[in-house]
Amino acid sequence: MTAGTTLPHGTTAEHELAALQREHGRPLFALLLRLSDGDRQRAEDLVQETLVRAWQHPEALRADDFDSVRPWLLTVGRRLAIDARRARQARPAEVGDAVLENARVCADHAERAAATLDVREAVKTLTPEHREVLVLVYFQGASVAEAAATLGIPPGTVKSRAYYALRALRRVLPGYAADLR
Repeated sequence: MTAGTTLPHGTTAEHELAALQREHGRPLFALLLRLSDGDRQRAEDLVQETLVRAWQHPEALRADDFDSVRPWLLTVGRRLAIDARRARQARPAEVGDAVLENARVCADHAERAAATLDVREAVKTLTPEHREVLVLVYFQGASVAEAAATLGIPPGTVKSRAYYALRALRRVLPGYAADLR
């Protein structure tokens, strides 16, 4: 059945499609609305797609195997709804503009790499004693007691060297001062 063709009993394909819509549209929409989790627009799209399939396959609508075309329409609609759900699950979730406006901005990888290089260069300007403490406590995650045992110095000395090392880094890296507090 193609648009504008005349059928043997004198009706056009458009008239027959309109009759299908009038007779079976509501039950088809009700089923597809349930399968679309209450999304009316999606259900309407699926009804329309189901009727397009009916228009493309007139032989299925005229089969003598059944009295009504409703089961065929409901089956096609259900399969279209399942396919649409699977397609949505395969794609990443869409986000609206409102969500994007409130999203936390993550630092760019290039910015992080540049910051790492800046910090490495700044650490090289420290005295070896301050650098050792800073590397152990801040970069390797050692506790003050562990750093003191590793370096063979009192815990108080580890704390004061860490303090003065950070203070020196704040002077060398003024743009990163908030990160070093």
